[in-house]
Amino acid sequence: MFFNKFKIKRQLYQIYTVVVVVPILLIGTFHIGYIYRLMVNFYTDLLHSDNYRVRNVLFDMTRELYLISKDISFDGGVRGILSTEFERRQDYVSAVDDNEILSRYAQTYAQIGKIEIYTDNPYLSDYKQFVRVDEATAEKLWYSQALEKSGIYWRAIPWKDGYRDAVWDLCLVKGIPLVNTPYHAVLVIHIDSNYLQIWTDSTEYESVMSVDREPVFYATDAKRRGVAMPINVDYDESYFSYSGIEKVDGQPCFTEIVTLHAYRSRSRIYLCSLDKKAYKNIQAIMRSGVLIMLTALVIPGILIHIFTKYFTGRVMLLRQEMHKVSNQDYELIPAFRGKDELSEAFGDLKVMVENIKKQEARAFEAQIKEQELLIRQQEMEFKMLASQINPHFLYNTLETIRMRAFSEGDKEVAQAIKLLGKSMRYVLENTGTSVTTLAEELHHVDEYIEIQQLRFGERIGYERQIEEGIVPEEYHMLPLLLQPVVENAIIHGLDETESGGLVKISIYRRRPDIEGEEFLIIDVEDNGCGMTEEALSRLRRDIEIRDMSRSKSIGLYNINQRMKLHYGEGYRVHVYAEPGKGTRVRLVLPTEK
Repeated sequence: MFFNKFKIKRQLYQIYTVVVVVPILLIGTFHIGYIYRLMVNFYTDLLHSDNYRVRNVLFDMTRELYLISKDISFDGGVRGILSTEFERRQDYVSAVDDNEILSRYAQTYAQIGKIEIYTDNPYLSDYKQFVRVDEATAEKLWYSQALEKSGIYWRAIPWKDGYRDAVWDLCLVKGIPLVNTPYHAVLVIHIDSNYLQIWTDSTEYESVMSVDREPVFYATDAKRRGVAMPINVDYDESYFSYSGIEKVDGQPCFTEIVTLHAYRSRSRIYLCSLDKKAYKNIQAIMRSGVLIMLTALVIPGILIHIFTKYFTGRVMLLRQEMHKVSNQDYELIPAFRGKDELSEAFGDLKVMVENIKKQEARAFEAQIKEQELLIRQQEMEFKMLASQINPHFLYNTLETIRMRAFSEGDKEVAQAIKLLGKSMRYVLENTGTSVTTLAEELHHVDEYIEIQQLRFGERIGYERQIEEGIVPEEYHMLPLLLQPVVENAIIHGLDETESGGLVKISIYRRRPDIEGEEFLIIDVEDNGCGMTEEALSRLRRDIEIRDMSRSKSIGLYNINQRMKLHYGEGYRVHVYAEPGKGTRVRLVLPTEK
């Protein structure tokens, strides 16, 4: 199982994470997200409804003012005044006073702020609704546009109130057609801002309105009037509509903008509704949800931590006592707290310790006997290995073959057979013996290397280095130790070497770090492929432990066992290697002369 790979404390925390943390996070995140979507949709629908209400109010206003403008522009009395060249101002004033249509509309319709008729008739002056066009007015875009094109337009026109403050009004602008006269007239009807405020303002939402590309003519917040829309608007779209969350005045705000095509007009009125409280309300609800989810995680987490600390403390105590027993320390604690399975396991451990104490003496005696049997078995194995073939028969046969090759003139073959025969003679003479000189062992290695060089040519080089003061003829050692090591270096170490291979034998003396006898060290090195840490660990284990099913590393195993049996445990084979840097086999021998 996956959890079994870790310690109990970590397992408990992992189970808590999988069983508690992950489900709560998944379910909590899903529900918080679901509530967030519901709240967003809810506030969006409310804002849309308010925007729709304002749109209907404004559409009704534009429709009514269009009808009023139509009546005024085609009224005969109004057109007569605009076309007449009055010789006296008194006649002009009397004509205006007698005309009731302008006063009637201004007094009857509360949505009308004021009605103005601009004219360039030089015989007329400013009086009531009639305004003489001056140079500044003549240069206004809305005035020139009304004269050039037919139909009505809606414009945001600023004017000064009684306090000399700028006031922006949404105005209907329409040219009044005059026949048989060189003069022009433009009708301007202002929508009353107070009336617009009464019918459009809401306690929950803020409204912002503009027409075409002009500044805001009305906003619940007065500071927005006369400036651009707080939200970017694509004026190139015939019907621009947007609903979402945007930053207004540096804070997130629910926003909806809809385009209103004024009644019988090419003008576009943009209605923007803002809800600044909705996002804060949603954030408060989200924070409450997150707080609930964290509470559901923290409280169980604290309880799990307390239980884990208590439980793992008892497990560690039990493990500590078991570790003492594994190190042959049988002095256990007198009691173990609790009455669960761990306490029962500790009771079983105490029983096991008592049994171990009873059997320890018998086990030690049996171990001694087993070691004696193992030593005798290893001696028999070595003798059996040395007697697997009849060396006399092989040597005589090789000598016969060498003489025939020599008589045939094949000196190279004869030389090879001669070297092989001398090697066999050395093996024959040392079978069953336990001592030879270092010089004879090195000479045997030289003959073996020469045979291998006849086989592989320049692929294998050979080098020997002996510390000054060491006389090989004076040092004694077990026979047949070096040749198997050299053979192993050629077969395994230089197996993948095409050229430049080298086998080097180094002989020197070394005193250990602590006081003791001096060692004779023989290193057999190759510059081959080396081996990995894993392969090196496996080889070291194979040298120490005999596996009857294994066919590799038997030579090094036999050498190691012979050295330990003959000289003692301190004398053995050591192997060092690195990938790509070759292998070094070290024989540690006593300095016997």
